[in-house]
Amino acid sequence: MKPLRHGSTWLGLWLGAIGGVVLVCLLPGADLPKVPISDKVEHALAFFALSVAAGQLFLRGKPLAIVALGLLALGVAIELAQALLTTSRMMESGDIVADAIGIAAGVALAWTPLRDVLLRIDHL
Repeated sequence: MKPLRHGSTWLGLWLGAIGGVVLVCLLPGADLPKVPISDKVEHALAFFALSVAAGQLFLRGKPLAIVALGLLALGVAIELAQALLTTSRMMESGDIVADAIGIAAGVALAWTPLRDVLLRIDHL
């Protein structure tokens, strides 16, 4: 992890966000508010947000690559859970592709000046 003063807090918030994404992906679709965008866009945006946050928490290189692969594995696990554990959701390979696009876009920000925004905020 990056040398954050409140690293445990930020990590806890990120893990909570991951839990929120999992919950929303496994709830019956009828229980969720209707949003006028594609399901694939929702997946890409959710995983983009998680990976941008990961880029704020974890160092570039191997640590961030491991987290990115973990997020992709999470996306696959969500799709499997939708197929095996729900009656109102279905597994879609397009969702995994959307997750991967969101993850790649989010991780790419770790190679921009935006990579240390949380570090600067954390040390105010």
